[in-house]
Amino acid sequence: MLGKIFKREKSNAAIPEGKRVYAIGDIHGCAEMLTSLLDTIADDIDDLANATLVFLGDYIDRGPDSRAVIDRLLELKTSNVETYFLKGNHEASMLDFLDAPEDLAHWLDWGGDETLESYGIDPVAKTPDAIAAEFIEQMPAEHLRFYRALDLYHVEGDYLFVHAGVRPGVPLKEQDPMDLMWIRKRFHNAAASERPEHVVVHGHHPEDKPIDAGWRIAIDTGACYGGMLTAVALEGTTRRFLTIDAN
Repeated sequence: MLGKIFKREKSNAAIPEGKRVYAIGDIHGCAEMLTSLLDTIADDIDDLANATLVFLGDYIDRGPDSRAVIDRLLELKTSNVETYFLKGNHEASMLDFLDAPEDLAHWLDWGGDETLESYGIDPVAKTPDAIAAEFIEQMPAEHLRFYRALDLYHVEGDYLFVHAGVRPGVPLKEQDPMDLMWIRKRFHNAAASERPEHVVVHGHHPEDKPIDAGWRIAIDTGACYGGMLTAVALEGTTRRFLTIDAN
């Protein structure tokens, strides 16, 4: 898996002086691609310890090894790298399933089966309650703490990092968490007068390639569907995309 670095773009929005922020899009269980992207970032900055890493959520489901993804993220969290981990709708759905398995078993159809299998659980012919009980038993305690501690958004300078987007015209502190994790078209199609004061860096909606629309940057590029895993590098007023192909 080879890393690619796209051309540098300039913007009026800025990251605080002396920082280089890498935001990483939806990983969805693609552990090998995550390792390759982190290696590409380390080469780009010489040492990950000099970077700020913001992960936009959807670490689990659909891809082949959700558990390995969380193990790698926990390694970063306990290292000397500055990291921020946001909650995606898939983490939220998984936690909802654990709290009310009979009512929220649809998580299993959204890629939850693949997540369970990565933790050594075969969900076939089992009730949702039994699956949830086995999942809690099999999941390392630090994984559950990680899932439950995820943030909804992060701000660096003129940039807002969030999984899905924001409700147009609503101040950040008044945003509904559901919108931050789930919103799509209403955010993507926001009129100029309704757009937030920050440039929004988000994932959630798979695209064929990363999108820099000026006021928003979309970096879910469908890693789990055979697409790319993407990071955007932000430093000063510049923006660059780093990508890893599935093959």
